[in-house]
Amino acid sequence: MMKIIYNGMLTERSQISIDIEDRGYQFGDGVYEVIRVYNGKLFTEDEHLQRLIKSAESIQIKLPYTIVEMKKQLFKLVEENKLTFGIVYLQVTRGVSPRNHLFPQPNTIPVYLAYTRELPIPITDMKKGVTAITVEDIRWLRCDIKSLNLLPNLLAKQKASEYGCFEALQHRSGTITEGSSSNVSIVVNGIIKTHPATNLILNGITRKLILEISKKSGLEMKEEAFTVDELLNADEVFLMGTTTEVMPVIEIDKRTIRNGKPGPVTKQLQSLFKDKIEKRCGVNSYTI
Repeated sequence: MMKIIYNGMLTERSQISIDIEDRGYQFGDGVYEVIRVYNGKLFTEDEHLQRLIKSAESIQIKLPYTIVEMKKQLFKLVEENKLTFGIVYLQVTRGVSPRNHLFPQPNTIPVYLAYTRELPIPITDMKKGVTAITVEDIRWLRCDIKSLNLLPNLLAKQKASEYGCFEALQHRSGTITEGSSSNVSIVVNGIIKTHPATNLILNGITRKLILEISKKSGLEMKEEAFTVDELLNADEVFLMGTTTEVMPVIEIDKRTIRNGKPGPVTKQLQSLFKDKIEKRCGVNSYTI
């Protein structure tokens, strides 16, 4: 039986029920994180948990556990579920309270849960590249908070799927922000550009690692906004995300990027990111 964490306790999933007045269920009043697992080991868990706390604080939720306590729980969860390659999903809501747009009483206890799921590394897509469409970014103005309010993201992702594409790349008045579930970068004349970490995007953990990797490897990466036109005319385009890693985009709005194949800078970053995984998790995770 699958084990989950519910309010700090490791228990069987079948033993848990969610209250109908949980504010996460009724208002999307909560935050979440997704952590990758390679070879049974959590990857960048500290960074994800720090962001979870920051997101919670941004909407005035105080997490009932420290990073050290959550890590201990998550290590045990992965071990109990015998997860080798996959994800851990974590969620914190403001708690259970009679439905009211106002915050509940201060003594309301947040509801914290976590579970695991097997998820293979998307090696085929990473080798061949994926397609995308552009859509208007209709999300709220605090995209830096990893909140449960994902309806605009879902609509964008669904539209991409209906067009036979992997991702929807969002823009505000012609300026690209990010994908529906990923950050996005372009490469022009060897220079990598990605939208600055403002309130208009989620500062992805993979994004931050790619910035770090680029700097150390001598690649020039600028946190600089770019337009839809620049996106469509870029030498290379790639996505960054916990589950997508470094993903080449070879076609956008039915327009071929480069020659329809992953470019050299993207391939280099894939290799460097893979090295980072192997260094932290001690595993030859895949071959590109």
